[in-house]
Amino acid sequence: MNESGIRSVFVAGAGLMGSGIAQTAAASGLEVRLYDSVAGAAPAATARIVERLQRAEQQGKMGTGQAAQASSRLLAVAGAGDAAAVDLVIEAISEQLEVKLAFWEEMERHCPDQVVFTSNTSSIPITRLAAATQRPERFMGMHFYSPVPVMELVELVRGLLTSEETYRRIEALAGEMGKVPVGSADTPGFIGNRILIPFLNEAMQALQEGVGSAADIDQVAKLGFRHPMGPLELADFIGLDVILGICRVMHQGLHDSRYAPSPLLERMVEAGRLGRKTGRGFHDYTKRQ
Repeated sequence: MNESGIRSVFVAGAGLMGSGIAQTAAASGLEVRLYDSVAGAAPAATARIVERLQRAEQQGKMGTGQAAQASSRLLAVAGAGDAAAVDLVIEAISEQLEVKLAFWEEMERHCPDQVVFTSNTSSIPITRLAAATQRPERFMGMHFYSPVPVMELVELVRGLLTSEETYRRIEALAGEMGKVPVGSADTPGFIGNRILIPFLNEAMQALQEGVGSAADIDQVAKLGFRHPMGPLELADFIGLDVILGICRVMHQGLHDSRYAPSPLLERMVEAGRLGRKTGRGFHDYTKRQ
């Protein structure tokens, strides 16, 4: 039963998060249009999603024929105007306020009034983003966790003017996508990053001060805390540039030194060592490929 009433989505951003959201949405029965402002990014991401779906079916994680069905519901599009034909927009673009505000202003021009807007932002207050539109009552946060097809959690964030109807529809949609929704106040970083960022920052500070090597710090978290990844390995997985952006938003919004980015993190980003996506971060991934 489709309690949300949402049957089609426009996912903006074909990176790690956006492609994961698109894959999950298509696998759950939604018609998906995947868009990226970078030419060729959406078709390339779509091809990778199809491969992942096929692999999941081969491994028995999907029923026979389900990969092909999900793939048929996924379409790469080249223009933002394609958002006009969907029920919901999910934004998963760069974690920069100015970039997001410009995107939502564009969506407001293209989309009919009934289209619901959601942002996958991990740190920027929803009320601030909703102010770029004329539909703040139909705007809210839908913060997925990476990798989206695997992680069950999605944080749902109400803006100041988000309507109860919008919240309930997106809450129902989260369930239809196989996710467990958790409500969060509209504060920088929401629940997850409010907890996570000080942990990552302290691990980076410990590394900078020579308390332990990157491998040793991660090993303590994995063996001592039973974490599946150590904090530095997790930061590499997320992307050090992404972590830095989140730190800056939270530090500015909360005025709390716990969220000030580690000097080591800033130097790593300046050096282009962004983690797994560049092959090197706190760990070296070039030998693992």
